[in-house]
Amino acid sequence: MPDIAVVSLSGGLDSCVAAAIAKAEGYDLALLHADYGQLTEKRERRAFQEIAEFFAVPEKRRLCIPFTNLNLIGGSALTDPSIALPEGDLAREGVPVSYVPFRNAHLLATAVSWAEVIGAKRIYVGFVEEDSSGYPDCREIFLKAFEQAANLGTRPETRLEMVAPLIHMKKSEIVAKGLSLGAPLHLTWSCYQGEEKACGRCDSCLLRLRGFKEAGSPDPIPYSQIPDEFRI
Repeated sequence: MPDIAVVSLSGGLDSCVAAAIAKAEGYDLALLHADYGQLTEKRERRAFQEIAEFFAVPEKRRLCIPFTNLNLIGGSALTDPSIALPEGDLAREGVPVSYVPFRNAHLLATAVSWAEVIGAKRIYVGFVEEDSSGYPDCREIFLKAFEQAANLGTRPETRLEMVAPLIHMKKSEIVAKGLSLGAPLHLTWSCYQGEEKACGRCDSCLLRLRGFKEAGSPDPIPYSQIPDEFRI
């Protein structure tokens, strides 16, 4: 029997490609998804389920966790309606208001707990450091520190490895990797605010559109608008 890998799957482009890589590397997938009160929570959940169906992951290895604490804490434009989500700006520096405070630590802690229970060997995440929105909890140094903490705080025989296969890729390279693996990019959802059509204006949409443009492939999901600079 193949070893199991837990994949943190938001339903977005990066996590979908990370799942495809884990599958290609011979692991049986266990998919973890978090609902934390984000603006596009229902649409992301749908993307998660459709990607899970594509990879034929059984229901017993699909786990959706309600992180209502993150919604109650707020502090992000994705979870707090009093904080406006600004227009996308890929030249903006610093940590954006779309950053959900320490969200990935909650995700990783849950992934570690589940991995220990089901006997998984690896945890895959779609973290991207070089071509992302500048979130501090997507950095390789953070992931390595969390891996060390996880192995200190679990059974001696657990020995988990945390894998971020996209960490040093540009978005265009992630798109190309996903296409080469036959990942279901048409099922993914990255927009921060649209659920029927992607807005084409937020940072996440602009990063995604730029990635597809530089990869020379049209983005297969619907948009309300696409800036001229990212049209193919």
